[in-house]
Amino acid sequence: MTMPAPLVLPTSLRNCAAPAKLNLFLHITGRRPDGYHLLQTVFQLLDYGDTLHFTLRDDGEVRRVTDIPGVPAESDLTVRAARLLQATAGERLGRRLPGVEIAIDKRLPMGGGLGGGSSDAATTLMALNHLWQAGFGRAELMALGLKLGADVPFFIFGRNAFAEGVGEELAAVETPDCWYLVLEPGVSIPTAAIFAAGDLTRDSKSVRITDFSKGGTGFGNESGGFGRNDLQPVACRLFPQVAAAIEWLGRVGNARMTGSGACVFCPFHDEAAADEALGKVPGEWKAWKARALARHPLDFLLRA
Repeated sequence: MTMPAPLVLPTSLRNCAAPAKLNLFLHITGRRPDGYHLLQTVFQLLDYGDTLHFTLRDDGEVRRVTDIPGVPAESDLTVRAARLLQATAGERLGRRLPGVEIAIDKRLPMGGGLGGGSSDAATTLMALNHLWQAGFGRAELMALGLKLGADVPFFIFGRNAFAEGVGEELAAVETPDCWYLVLEPGVSIPTAAIFAAGDLTRDSKSVRITDFSKGGTGFGNESGGFGRNDLQPVACRLFPQVAAAIEWLGRVGNARMTGSGACVFCPFHDEAAADEALGKVPGEWKAWKARALARHPLDFLLRA
């Protein structure tokens, strides 16, 4: 009788995407007693972002092997995510899990409102859940991710989403298949500085997911698009670079800031229109185009 070959588990995962996100609108609807702000937004995934590589270690150590200026390894969300999953899964499974080396090809700017750190953390949780055979489902990983940051669960959710609460209450939403031009104004904005501002609007009227679906997208030079970003006026006041980028991009389309800034974006119906606008961007700014994604590239790693 021929014995089956032993199961060989992978020891590495390469080229794991950590996509950027845009906030297509962002309303602040209130504030909880603990100081956290209540919001409503639509998160949009992009086919542009960081890329992570994971290689297992025998000694149980979690190490980031890429130097990222201004981000010590011990405070990096990828390292924190790996250690959180390692401890939680190890306790549940009753066994010691391997360590891991994490390498990061970093493209998303810090303080850009694109969710770079949160996306890296989510990709780490999804990839290591697979590599370590930890067995966590999507909802369990989302709950772990929330301990790291309010945006992390969205990336694990894996689809474009209408979000409420502090950003963790998610419902799938259909968004246009379009292209975006994104400008990086060259400044890093600390989220806390925006939310602490006295002139921040905190009483926007609540909307429904159907309101967004009917609200239009504001392509090209069309006016409007649904809602607004309540954080944008504060960011423009505190950081003139953001105001300048929005003013310029507003000449070619419906410009808006994402998240708490600093990056600004504009939607276009097709790649040719995005390319035309990209070719006009002044050399003082970094700019790039990206297509809207419907699902996270690592969504296939997770069960419901």
